[in-house]
This record gives sequence, C-alpha cells and structure tokens, in this order.
Amino acid sequence: MYQSKHLNIQILFQDQDIVVISKDSGLLSVPGRGEEHYDSVSSRVKDTNSGCIEQPSVHRLDMDTSGIMVLALKKEAHRNLSIQFQDRKTYKEYEAILEGIPKEQNGHVELPFRLDIDNRPHQIYDEAHGKIGITDWEIIGVEGTQARVLFKPLTGRTHQLRVHAAHEKGIGIPIVGDPLYGNGTGPGQLKLHARLLTFQHPRSNESMTFTYQPPW
Repeated sequence: MYQSKHLNIQILFQDQDIVVISKDSGLLSVPGRGEEHYDSVSSRVKDTNSGCIEQPSVHRLDMDTSGIMVLALKKEAHRNLSIQFQDRKTYKEYEAILEGIPKEQNGHVELPFRLDIDNRPHQIYDEAHGKIGITDWEIIGVEGTQARVLFKPLTGRTHQLRVHAAHEKGIGIPIVGDPLYGNGTGPGQLKLHARLLTFQHPRSNESMTFTYQPPW
C-alpha cells in the first residue's frame, strides 16, 4: 500500500483564520473511506490546530496532483472562501509536463464531461449530459520530446486539466504519469502541480497570492 504518511505538506502561510500549504503528489486533500485513508491535508490541518473546524477544506486537489491549497480554521472563513471558489473569484495556475509536444503554442479548451458511473473516478466526454469545463493553456518550455505547459482553468471541474490534456477534443496529449488518462502506473507519478493561487483573505479582504514551484 502507498504510505501517505511519508508524504509532506509545506506550510506557506498561517494565521487565526486560514492555512495555506503545498502538498506532495499522492496525498489526499480530504479523508477517504476507511481508517487507512484518513491521512490527508485536511486531517493533518485539523489534528494540529486546536479549535479548527471539523472540515477545513474549501477546495480540493486530486490525490495525484501536487501544489497549493488554502484551508479554513474557522466557520466564517470557510464560508467566505467557499463562496469565492464557487463564484470563480479566485485565480489559479497549474504547471504540467505532457507526454508529447502540442502542434499549437497555446489554446483554449471547452469540453463537456461527467463522471463515468461505471468506471469511477474516471470522467468522460458527454455532449448531452456533461458540464462544461474551460481551460486556457500555453507551452512554457520544451524538454526533449515533452512539453511543459501552463494551465489557467476558468472552471473547477473534477479532473478537468487531466481530461482537457488527454482528450482528442482537447490537447490530445496526456499529462506525464497520469494513471487514469495516460500511462502512469501508480500514485505519486502525475506531473501536474498547482503552482499559484490568488484569493481574498476572508477577514481583511486583502488580495493574497501564493506561489510554489513544482519539484520537477
């Protein structure tokens, strides 16, 4: 079994209301089912902060995605931040390495997709019943036969960037190490990193931006 206890979170900022961290690939954002899946960013924050609310998570990263998250320590902060994410008032950037090099230098992807109920947690393209995911992307480097890409998601759908990269109606090239939509063979291999997050502090309304570069 993959031992998440050996994975780390880096605390980038903390005050009485919020904690901003960067997590390793392979660590859950919130606890899963069963005691063996309790270890997560959310459980670690709750267990190490006296008086923290029961569920501090206000948004999630896939287990295999590394990078920046903000969590709330108080109920009022949780409500404020949740509304910011819901109303798309936050700004996010992700960095990824693709298995190949796109023909175009940049692009805009709009794809309707939904959960494949017969093959969870896969997401599938569905024009009739899917919900639109929107992503802007651009190549920021070429490393041999692979492209380093900057993603700017305009929506926050589950597996959005992974589907938009891999699907033929998107970029058509999977992210390196993706065990669901590419050629990854296990946890912790996905080269997808949440490198920048901007939001308003829930108490002061100050705009806050945090960056954390990928380890690869």
